[in-house]
Amino acid sequence: MRNWRRPVTVEESSTILRLHHVEGWPVGTIGAELGRHHDTVEGVLAHAGLGVHKVSTRTRLVDPFLPFLKETLEKHPRLRASRLWSMVKARGYTGSKSGLRAIVRRLRPRPSAEAYLRRSVLPGQEAQVDWGHFGKLLVGRASRDLWAFVMVLSYSRRRYLRFSLRAAMPSFLRGHVESFRFFGAVPRTLLYDNLKSAVLEREGDAVRFHPTMLALAGHYRFEPRACAPYCPNEKGRVERAIRDVRDNFFAAREFRSIDDLNEQARAWCLEIAHERRVPDARELTLEDAFLEESPKMIALPSDDFPVEERVMVRVGKTPYLRFDKNDYSVPHTHVQRDLLVLATDDRVRVVEPEAVTEVLADHARSFDRDQRLEQPGHLRALVEQKRRAHQSRGFDRLFSVVPSSRAMMDKIAERGGNLGATTSGLLQLLDRVGADRLERAVAEVVAHDQPHLRAVHHALDRLAAEAGQPPPLSVPITTDPRAAVHVRPHALSTYDRLHGVDEGEGGAHDDPF
Repeated sequence: MRNWRRPVTVEESSTILRLHHVEGWPVGTIGAELGRHHDTVEGVLAHAGLGVHKVSTRTRLVDPFLPFLKETLEKHPRLRASRLWSMVKARGYTGSKSGLRAIVRRLRPRPSAEAYLRRSVLPGQEAQVDWGHFGKLLVGRASRDLWAFVMVLSYSRRRYLRFSLRAAMPSFLRGHVESFRFFGAVPRTLLYDNLKSAVLEREGDAVRFHPTMLALAGHYRFEPRACAPYCPNEKGRVERAIRDVRDNFFAAREFRSIDDLNEQARAWCLEIAHERRVPDARELTLEDAFLEESPKMIALPSDDFPVEERVMVRVGKTPYLRFDKNDYSVPHTHVQRDLLVLATDDRVRVVEPEAVTEVLADHARSFDRDQRLEQPGHLRALVEQKRRAHQSRGFDRLFSVVPSSRAMMDKIAERGGNLGATTSGLLQLLDRVGADRLERAVAEVVAHDQPHLRAVHHALDRLAAEAGQPPPLSVPITTDPRAAVHVRPHALSTYDRLHGVDEGEGGAHDDPF
Protein backbone atom coordinates (compact mmCIF):
# COMPACT_ATOMS: atom_id res chain seq x y z
CA MET A 1 0.00 0.00 0.00
CA ARG A 2 1.37 3.39 -0.99
CA ASN A 3 2.15 5.95 1.71
CA TRP A 4 0.64 9.21 0.46
CA ARG A 5 1.75 11.24 3.52
CA ARG A 6 5.49 10.56 3.70
CA PRO A 7 7.73 13.67 3.43
CA VAL A 8 8.85 14.73 -0.03
CA THR A 9 12.57 14.20 -0.52
CA VAL A 10 14.87 16.51 -2.45
CA GLU A 11 15.23 13.91 -5.20
CA GLU A 12 11.44 13.57 -5.55
CA SER A 13 11.01 17.33 -5.70
CA SER A 14 13.62 17.57 -8.47
CA THR A 15 11.96 14.74 -10.39
CA ILE A 16 8.51 16.36 -10.13
CA LEU A 17 9.82 19.68 -11.47
CA ARG A 18 11.66 18.00 -14.34
CA LEU A 19 8.77 15.75 -15.41
CA HIS A 20 6.19 18.56 -15.30
CA HIS A 21 8.08 21.48 -16.87
CA VAL A 22 10.51 19.67 -19.14
CA GLU A 23 8.68 16.54 -20.17
CA GLY A 24 5.23 18.11 -19.90
CA TRP A 25 3.69 15.36 -17.77
CA PRO A 26 0.37 16.23 -16.11
CA VAL A 27 0.06 16.29 -12.34
CA GLY A 28 -2.01 13.09 -12.18
CA THR A 29 0.51 11.13 -14.26
CA ILE A 30 3.41 12.29 -12.08
CA GLY A 31 1.50 11.35 -8.93
CA ALA A 32 0.72 7.86 -10.27
CA GLU A 33 4.34 7.36 -11.35
CA LEU A 34 5.86 8.43 -8.01
CA GLY A 35 3.09 7.09 -5.76
CA ARG A 36 2.11 10.55 -4.63
CA HIS A 37 -1.24 12.32 -4.23
CA HIS A 38 -1.90 14.99 -6.83
CA ASP A 39 -2.15 17.60 -4.06
CA THR A 40 1.40 16.73 -2.98
CA VAL A 41 2.66 17.15 -6.55
CA GLU A 42 0.84 20.48 -6.91
CA GLY A 43 2.25 21.61 -3.58
CA VAL A 44 5.82 20.99 -4.78
CA LEU A 45 5.15 22.93 -7.98
CA ALA A 46 3.54 25.82 -6.07
CA HIS A 47 6.42 25.93 -3.59
CA ALA A 48 8.82 26.33 -6.50
CA GLY A 49 6.78 29.31 -7.71
CA LEU A 50 5.98 27.69 -11.05
CA GLY A 51 2.61 27.37 -12.74
CA VAL A 52 0.85 24.04 -13.01
CA HIS A 53 -0.06 22.73 -16.46
CA LYS A 54 -3.67 21.72 -16.06
CA VAL A 55 -4.87 19.03 -18.41
CA SER A 56 -8.36 18.58 -17.02
CA THR A 57 -10.88 21.44 -17.12
CA ARG A 58 -13.27 19.75 -14.70
CA THR A 59 -14.99 22.20 -12.38
CA ARG A 60 -14.10 21.74 -8.71
CA LEU A 61 -16.23 22.46 -5.66
CA VAL A 62 -13.74 25.05 -4.46
CA ASP A 63 -13.51 27.05 -7.71
CA PRO A 64 -16.30 29.56 -6.83
CA PHE A 65 -14.54 30.30 -3.54
CA LEU A 66 -11.02 30.83 -4.88
CA PRO A 67 -11.33 34.64 -5.26
CA PHE A 68 -12.55 34.90 -1.65
CA LEU A 69 -9.68 32.68 -0.40
CA LYS A 70 -7.04 34.68 -2.30
CA GLU A 71 -8.39 38.03 -1.07
CA THR A 72 -8.59 36.81 2.53
CA LEU A 73 -5.06 35.38 2.45
CA GLU A 74 -3.68 38.61 1.02
CA LYS A 75 -5.12 40.50 4.00
CA HIS A 76 -4.36 37.81 6.58
CA PRO A 77 -1.48 35.65 5.29
CA ARG A 78 -1.11 33.80 8.64
CA LEU A 79 -4.78 32.79 8.92
CA ARG A 80 -5.11 29.06 9.63
CA ALA A 81 -6.65 26.70 7.07
CA SER A 82 -9.16 25.41 9.65
CA ARG A 83 -10.52 28.94 10.11
CA LEU A 84 -10.72 29.49 6.34
CA TRP A 85 -12.64 26.21 5.98
CA SER A 86 -15.20 27.44 8.53
CA MET A 87 -15.55 30.72 6.65
CA VAL A 88 -16.11 29.15 3.21
CA LYS A 89 -18.38 26.48 4.67
CA ALA A 90 -20.61 29.25 6.01
CA ARG A 91 -20.68 30.60 2.44
CA GLY A 92 -21.84 27.31 0.92
CA TYR A 93 -18.68 25.23 0.41
CA THR A 94 -19.46 21.49 0.68
CA GLY A 95 -16.00 20.03 0.13
CA SER A 96 -13.76 18.35 2.70
CA LYS A 97 -11.48 20.13 5.12
CA SER A 98 -8.39 18.16 4.01
CA GLY A 99 -8.95 19.09 0.37
CA LEU A 100 -9.30 22.76 1.22
CA ARG A 101 -6.17 22.60 3.38
CA ALA A 102 -4.06 21.54 0.38
CA ILE A 103 -5.53 24.34 -1.73
CA VAL A 104 -4.87 26.93 0.97
CA ARG A 105 -1.26 25.74 1.17
CA ARG A 106 -0.84 26.51 -2.53
CA LEU A 107 -2.63 29.86 -2.36
CA ARG A 108 -0.98 31.18 0.81
CA PRO A 109 1.46 33.99 -0.06
CA ARG A 110 5.05 33.06 0.59
CA PRO A 111 6.86 35.50 2.90
CA SER A 112 9.43 37.50 1.09
CA ALA A 113 12.98 36.79 2.09
CA GLU A 114 14.43 39.61 4.16
CA ALA A 115 18.07 40.57 3.80
CA TYR A 116 20.06 41.86 6.77
CA LEU A 117 23.11 44.07 6.86
CA ARG A 118 25.93 43.11 9.19
CA ARG A 119 25.91 45.51 12.11
CA SER A 120 29.19 47.28 12.63
CA VAL A 121 29.92 49.04 15.95
CA LEU A 122 32.72 51.21 17.22
CA PRO A 123 35.16 49.93 19.87
CA GLY A 124 33.74 50.25 23.37
CA GLN A 125 30.38 51.37 22.05
CA GLU A 126 28.08 48.40 22.75
CA ALA A 127 27.58 45.13 24.61
CA GLN A 128 24.67 42.66 24.31
CA VAL A 129 23.08 40.92 27.31
CA ASP A 130 20.77 37.92 27.62
CA TRP A 131 19.85 34.86 29.71
CA GLY A 132 20.13 31.25 28.56
CA HIS A 133 18.27 28.37 30.21
CA PHE A 134 20.32 25.21 30.78
CA GLY A 135 17.78 22.78 32.24
CA LYS A 136 17.34 21.65 35.83
CA LEU A 137 19.90 21.11 38.59
CA LEU A 138 19.22 18.97 41.68
CA VAL A 139 20.40 20.66 44.90
CA GLY A 140 19.75 18.29 47.79
CA ARG A 141 16.01 17.67 47.61
CA ALA A 142 15.26 20.81 45.56
CA SER A 143 15.06 20.96 41.77
CA ARG A 144 16.36 24.35 40.59
CA ASP A 145 16.49 25.98 37.16
CA LEU A 146 20.02 26.58 35.88
CA TRP A 147 20.49 29.90 34.07
CA ALA A 148 23.48 31.45 32.33
CA PHE A 149 24.01 35.21 32.24
CA VAL A 150 25.98 36.19 29.12
CA MET A 151 27.40 39.60 28.18
CA VAL A 152 29.25 40.01 24.87
CA LEU A 153 31.21 43.07 23.74
CA SER A 154 29.93 43.75 20.22
CA TYR A 155 33.26 44.96 18.80
CA SER A 156 35.83 42.52 20.20
CA ARG A 157 33.34 39.63 20.85
CA ARG A 158 34.90 39.11 24.26
CA ARG A 159 32.32 37.61 26.60
CA TYR A 160 31.55 37.00 30.25
CA LEU A 161 29.61 33.95 31.40
CA ARG A 162 28.12 33.32 34.82
CA PHE A 163 25.73 30.56 35.89
CA SER A 164 23.03 31.10 38.49
CA LEU A 165 20.17 29.16 40.04
CA ARG A 166 17.83 32.10 39.61
CA ALA A 167 17.07 34.59 36.83
CA ALA A 168 15.58 37.18 39.20
CA MET A 169 16.70 40.78 39.53
CA PRO A 170 19.47 40.17 42.16
CA SER A 171 21.20 37.62 39.89
CA PHE A 172 20.66 39.93 36.89
CA LEU A 173 22.36 42.80 38.74
CA ARG A 174 25.20 40.62 39.97
CA GLY A 175 25.84 39.44 36.41
CA HIS A 176 26.33 43.06 35.34
CA VAL A 177 28.58 43.95 38.27
CA GLU A 178 30.84 40.94 37.79
CA SER A 179 30.89 41.43 33.99
CA PHE A 180 32.11 45.01 34.39
CA ARG A 181 34.67 43.85 36.92
CA PHE A 182 35.80 41.10 34.50
CA PHE A 183 36.22 43.58 31.61
CA GLY A 184 37.72 46.26 33.84
CA ALA A 185 35.46 48.86 32.21
CA VAL A 186 31.87 49.52 31.14
CA PRO A 187 30.48 49.60 27.56
CA ARG A 188 28.75 52.83 26.61
CA THR A 189 25.52 51.11 25.53
CA LEU A 190 23.96 47.84 26.67
CA LEU A 191 21.46 46.18 24.36
CA TYR A 192 18.71 44.01 25.86
CA ASP A 193 15.93 41.81 24.63
CA ASN A 194 12.57 42.61 26.20
CA LEU A 195 13.53 41.00 29.53
CA LYS A 196 11.25 41.64 32.50
CA SER A 197 14.31 42.57 34.56
CA ALA A 198 15.11 45.33 32.06
CA VAL A 199 11.88 46.36 30.28
CA LEU A 200 8.67 46.77 32.25
CA GLU A 201 6.45 48.01 29.44
CA ARG A 202 6.70 48.75 25.74
CA GLU A 203 4.36 50.49 23.33
CA GLY A 204 5.87 50.80 19.88
CA ASP A 205 9.16 52.67 20.24
CA ALA A 206 8.26 53.88 23.74
CA VAL A 207 10.05 51.79 26.37
CA ARG A 208 9.66 51.95 30.16
CA PHE A 209 12.71 50.44 31.85
CA HIS A 210 12.74 48.85 35.29
CA PRO A 211 13.63 51.45 37.97
CA THR A 212 16.38 49.22 39.40
CA MET A 213 17.78 48.81 35.89
CA LEU A 214 17.89 52.58 35.49
CA ALA A 215 19.60 52.91 38.89
CA LEU A 216 22.26 50.43 37.73
CA ALA A 217 22.72 52.36 34.48
CA GLY A 218 23.07 55.63 36.40
CA HIS A 219 25.67 54.13 38.73
CA TYR A 220 27.87 52.86 35.88
CA ARG A 221 26.96 55.67 33.40
CA PHE A 222 25.88 53.43 30.50
CA GLU A 223 22.81 53.75 28.28
CA PRO A 224 20.30 50.86 28.36
CA ARG A 225 18.65 50.13 25.03
CA ALA A 226 15.93 47.63 24.12
CA CYS A 227 16.14 45.98 20.72
CA ALA A 228 13.09 46.05 18.45
CA PRO A 229 10.59 43.17 18.75
CA TYR A 230 10.99 40.32 16.23
CA CYS A 231 14.43 41.56 15.18
CA PRO A 232 16.85 38.84 16.30
CA ASN A 233 19.61 40.23 14.09
CA GLU A 234 20.02 43.19 16.46
CA LYS A 235 21.44 40.98 19.23
CA GLY A 236 22.79 38.15 17.13
CA ARG A 237 26.17 38.26 18.86
CA VAL A 238 24.82 37.25 22.26
CA GLU A 239 22.45 34.69 20.69
CA ARG A 240 25.39 33.01 18.97
CA ALA A 241 27.42 33.21 22.18
CA ILE A 242 24.69 31.38 24.14
CA ARG A 243 24.52 28.68 21.45
CA ASP A 244 28.31 28.38 21.61
CA VAL A 245 28.17 28.02 25.41
CA ARG A 246 25.53 25.31 25.06
CA ASP A 247 27.44 23.31 22.42
CA ASN A 248 31.12 23.90 23.22
CA PHE A 249 31.22 24.47 26.97
CA PHE A 250 28.23 23.05 28.82
CA ALA A 251 27.69 19.83 26.83
CA ALA A 252 28.98 16.84 28.88
CA ARG A 253 30.46 19.23 31.46
CA GLU A 254 31.05 17.84 34.96
CA PHE A 255 31.11 20.10 38.01
CA ARG A 256 30.87 19.70 41.79
CA SER A 257 28.91 22.86 42.58
CA ILE A 258 27.65 26.06 41.02
CA ASP A 259 30.84 27.82 42.19
CA ASP A 260 32.97 25.18 40.50
CA LEU A 261 30.94 25.60 37.30
CA ASN A 262 31.48 29.37 37.35
CA GLU A 263 35.23 28.93 37.86
CA GLN A 264 35.35 26.68 34.81
CA ALA A 265 33.24 29.18 32.84
CA ARG A 266 35.61 32.03 33.69
CA ALA A 267 38.65 30.01 32.63
CA TRP A 268 36.89 29.08 29.37
CA CYS A 269 36.10 32.73 28.58
CA LEU A 270 39.75 33.66 29.04
CA GLU A 271 40.89 30.70 26.95
CA ILE A 272 38.71 31.43 23.92
CA ALA A 273 39.66 35.15 24.13
CA HIS A 274 43.28 34.21 23.44
CA GLU A 275 42.53 31.61 20.74
CA ARG A 276 39.57 32.74 18.62
CA ARG A 277 39.63 35.26 15.83
CA VAL A 278 37.36 38.27 15.38
CA PRO A 279 34.88 37.50 12.56
CA ASP A 280 35.33 40.93 10.94
CA ALA A 281 39.11 41.02 11.39
CA ARG A 282 40.60 37.55 11.12
CA GLU A 283 44.11 38.83 11.79
CA LEU A 284 43.10 39.75 15.39
CA THR A 285 42.27 37.50 18.30
CA LEU A 286 39.48 38.45 20.68
CA GLU A 287 42.10 39.49 23.22
CA ASP A 288 43.89 41.76 20.71
CA ALA A 289 40.61 43.45 19.76
CA PHE A 290 39.72 43.87 23.44
CA LEU A 291 43.03 45.64 24.13
CA GLU A 292 42.07 48.10 21.41
CA GLU A 293 38.52 48.43 22.73
CA SER A 294 39.16 48.70 26.47
CA PRO A 295 40.56 52.29 26.55
CA LYS A 296 37.43 53.53 24.76
CA MET A 297 35.06 52.12 27.38
CA ILE A 298 33.79 53.92 30.51
CA ALA A 299 35.96 53.67 33.62
CA LEU A 300 34.59 51.75 36.60
CA PRO A 301 33.27 53.75 39.59
CA SER A 302 34.97 53.42 42.96
CA ASP A 303 32.23 51.18 44.43
CA ASP A 304 30.03 48.36 43.19
CA PHE A 305 26.29 48.65 42.76
CA PRO A 306 24.40 46.85 45.59
CA VAL A 307 23.03 43.56 44.31
CA GLU A 308 21.36 42.18 47.43
CA GLU A 309 17.76 41.01 47.33
CA ARG A 310 15.64 42.81 49.94
CA VAL A 311 12.60 40.98 51.32
CA MET A 312 10.47 41.73 54.38
CA VAL A 313 9.71 38.51 56.32
CA ARG A 314 7.44 37.97 59.31
CA VAL A 315 8.97 35.94 62.17
CA GLY A 316 6.54 33.72 64.08
CA LYS A 317 6.66 32.40 67.64
CA THR A 318 9.77 30.32 67.00
CA PRO A 319 13.12 32.06 66.36
CA TYR A 320 13.22 31.20 62.65
CA LEU A 321 12.22 33.04 59.49
CA ARG A 322 11.22 31.39 56.20
CA PHE A 323 13.08 32.50 53.07
CA ASP A 324 13.31 30.75 49.70
CA LYS A 325 12.09 27.33 50.93
CA ASN A 326 14.40 27.22 54.01
CA ASP A 327 14.33 28.34 57.68
CA TYR A 328 17.04 30.63 59.09
CA SER A 329 17.52 31.26 62.82
CA VAL A 330 17.26 34.75 64.34
CA PRO A 331 17.73 35.98 67.94
CA HIS A 332 14.86 34.92 70.19
CA THR A 333 14.37 38.56 71.17
CA HIS A 334 13.06 39.31 67.66
CA VAL A 335 10.17 36.86 67.34
CA GLN A 336 6.68 37.92 66.16
CA ARG A 337 7.91 40.92 64.20
CA ASP A 338 8.90 41.94 60.65
CA LEU A 339 12.58 41.73 59.74
CA LEU A 340 14.45 42.61 56.54
CA VAL A 341 16.32 39.87 54.66
CA LEU A 342 19.34 40.92 52.57
CA ALA A 343 20.18 37.95 50.34
CA THR A 344 22.82 37.24 47.70
CA ASP A 345 23.69 33.99 45.98
CA ASP A 346 26.16 33.31 48.83
CA ARG A 347 24.82 34.82 52.05
CA VAL A 348 21.53 35.55 53.84
CA ARG A 349 21.68 38.44 56.32
CA VAL A 350 18.84 39.52 58.61
CA VAL A 351 18.62 43.12 59.83
CA GLU A 352 16.16 45.49 61.45
CA PRO A 353 14.17 47.45 58.83
CA GLU A 354 15.06 50.72 60.56
CA ALA A 355 18.74 49.86 61.21
CA VAL A 356 20.15 47.93 58.24
CA THR A 357 23.73 48.31 59.49
CA GLU A 358 23.03 46.15 62.56
CA VAL A 359 23.14 42.51 61.43
CA LEU A 360 21.00 40.22 63.58
CA ALA A 361 21.89 37.00 61.75
CA ASP A 362 24.31 36.02 58.99
CA HIS A 363 23.95 32.60 57.30
CA ALA A 364 25.42 30.82 54.31
CA ARG A 365 22.66 30.58 51.73
CA SER A 366 21.13 27.20 50.94
CA PHE A 367 19.43 26.40 47.63
CA ASP A 368 18.14 23.12 49.05
CA ARG A 369 14.62 23.00 50.46
CA ASP A 370 13.12 22.52 53.96
CA GLN A 371 16.51 22.97 55.63
CA ARG A 372 16.98 24.58 59.05
CA LEU A 373 20.08 26.77 59.23
CA GLU A 374 21.02 27.83 62.75
CA GLN A 375 23.60 29.95 64.51
CA PRO A 376 24.54 28.23 67.81
CA GLY A 377 24.49 31.51 69.70
CA HIS A 378 20.81 32.05 68.92
CA LEU A 379 19.80 28.72 70.46
CA ARG A 380 22.13 29.02 73.45
CA ALA A 381 20.66 32.39 74.32
CA LEU A 382 17.12 31.00 74.11
CA VAL A 383 18.00 27.97 76.30
CA GLU A 384 19.73 30.19 78.84
CA GLN A 385 16.73 32.50 78.99
CA LYS A 386 14.37 29.57 79.54
CA ARG A 387 16.65 28.13 82.23
CA ARG A 388 16.84 31.45 84.01
CA ALA A 389 13.09 31.86 83.81
CA HIS A 390 12.58 28.41 85.32
CA GLN A 391 15.17 29.13 88.02
CA SER A 392 13.55 32.48 88.77
CA ARG A 393 10.17 30.83 89.36
CA GLY A 394 11.86 28.40 91.80
CA PHE A 395 13.48 31.30 93.66
CA ASP A 396 10.15 33.07 94.02
CA ARG A 397 8.51 30.01 95.56
CA LEU A 398 11.40 29.28 97.96
CA PHE A 399 11.89 32.85 99.11
CA SER A 400 8.18 33.29 99.84
CA VAL A 401 7.80 30.26 102.16
CA VAL A 402 11.42 29.65 103.30
CA PRO A 403 12.85 33.14 103.97
CA SER A 404 16.25 31.81 105.13
CA SER A 405 16.79 30.30 101.66
CA ARG A 406 17.59 33.76 100.27
CA ALA A 407 20.62 34.09 102.55
CA MET A 408 21.65 30.52 101.69
CA MET A 409 21.47 31.26 97.95
CA ASP A 410 23.54 34.41 98.39
CA LYS A 411 26.30 32.44 100.13
CA ILE A 412 26.23 29.73 97.41
CA ALA A 413 26.47 32.39 94.67
CA GLU A 414 29.45 34.02 96.43
CA ARG A 415 31.28 30.68 96.44
CA GLY A 416 30.43 29.85 92.80
CA GLY A 417 28.09 26.97 93.65
CA ASN A 418 25.37 25.43 91.50
CA LEU A 419 22.26 27.47 92.15
CA GLY A 420 20.10 25.39 89.84
CA ALA A 421 20.80 22.06 91.55
CA THR A 422 20.39 23.63 95.01
CA THR A 423 17.05 25.19 94.04
CA SER A 424 15.76 21.91 92.66
CA GLY A 425 16.86 19.98 95.80
CA LEU A 426 15.25 22.49 98.20
CA LEU A 427 11.99 22.41 96.24
CA GLN A 428 11.87 18.61 96.57
CA LEU A 429 12.49 18.88 100.33
CA LEU A 430 9.79 21.54 100.57
CA ASP A 431 7.23 19.17 99.06
CA ARG A 432 8.31 16.32 101.42
CA VAL A 433 8.80 17.95 104.83
CA GLY A 434 6.83 21.19 104.58
CA ALA A 435 7.79 24.85 104.85
CA ASP A 436 8.17 25.09 108.67
CA ARG A 437 10.64 22.23 109.13
CA LEU A 438 12.64 23.25 106.01
CA GLU A 439 12.84 26.84 107.26
CA ARG A 440 14.31 25.62 110.60
CA ALA A 441 16.84 23.41 108.81
CA VAL A 442 17.91 26.12 106.36
CA ALA A 443 18.22 28.72 109.11
CA GLU A 444 20.46 26.31 111.04
CA VAL A 445 22.86 25.66 108.12
CA VAL A 446 23.02 29.40 107.38
CA ALA A 447 23.88 30.09 111.03
CA HIS A 448 26.66 27.47 110.92
CA ASP A 449 27.87 28.79 107.53
CA GLN A 450 27.34 25.45 105.80
CA PRO A 451 25.26 26.43 102.71
CA HIS A 452 24.89 23.12 100.89
CA LEU A 453 22.21 20.46 100.49
CA ARG A 454 23.99 17.80 102.55
CA ALA A 455 23.94 20.07 105.61
CA VAL A 456 20.19 20.69 105.10
CA HIS A 457 19.57 16.91 104.94
CA HIS A 458 21.53 16.37 108.17
CA ALA A 459 19.62 19.14 109.93
CA LEU A 460 16.27 17.67 108.83
CA ASP A 461 17.27 14.19 110.08
CA ARG A 462 18.25 15.62 113.48
CA LEU A 463 15.01 17.58 113.76
CA ALA A 464 13.03 14.41 112.92
CA ALA A 465 14.92 12.41 115.58
CA GLU A 466 14.28 15.06 118.19
CA ALA A 467 10.58 14.88 117.35
CA GLY A 468 10.61 11.07 117.81
CA GLN A 469 9.97 10.34 114.13
CA PRO A 470 11.54 7.26 112.52
CA PRO A 471 14.33 7.88 110.11
CA PRO A 472 13.39 7.77 106.43
CA LEU A 473 13.96 4.38 104.84
CA SER A 474 15.12 3.72 101.35
CA VAL A 475 12.80 1.17 99.72
CA PRO A 476 14.32 -0.38 96.62
CA ILE A 477 11.98 -0.88 93.70
CA THR A 478 12.52 -3.94 91.58
CA THR A 479 11.33 -4.93 88.15
CA ASP A 480 11.64 -8.66 88.88
CA PRO A 481 8.32 -10.34 87.80
CA ARG A 482 8.46 -12.60 90.89
CA ALA A 483 7.74 -9.56 93.04
CA ALA A 484 4.20 -9.51 91.65
CA VAL A 485 3.43 -13.19 92.49
CA HIS A 486 0.34 -13.54 94.72
CA VAL A 487 0.93 -15.82 97.78
CA ARG A 488 -2.21 -17.30 99.41
CA PRO A 489 -1.97 -16.99 103.24
CA HIS A 490 -2.79 -20.05 105.43
CA ALA A 491 -4.03 -20.42 109.02
CA LEU A 492 -1.38 -20.02 111.69
CA SER A 493 -3.05 -22.74 113.84
CA THR A 494 -1.11 -25.35 111.92
CA TYR A 495 1.99 -24.18 113.68
CA ASP A 496 0.26 -24.77 117.06
CA ARG A 497 -0.58 -28.35 116.08
CA LEU A 498 2.99 -28.90 115.03
CA HIS A 499 4.22 -27.68 118.39
CA GLY A 500 1.80 -30.05 120.28
CA VAL A 501 2.89 -33.14 118.38
CA ASP A 502 6.49 -32.40 119.09
CA GLU A 503 5.88 -32.29 122.85
CA GLY A 504 3.67 -35.50 122.99
CA GLU A 505 5.70 -37.82 120.73
CA GLY A 506 9.24 -36.76 121.47
CA GLY A 507 9.83 -35.09 118.17
CA ALA A 508 8.32 -37.65 115.79
CA HIS A 509 5.32 -36.29 113.95
CA ASP A 510 3.28 -36.61 110.85
CA ASP A 511 3.31 -34.02 108.10
CA PRO A 512 0.56 -31.56 109.11
CA PHE A 513 -0.02 -30.42 105.50
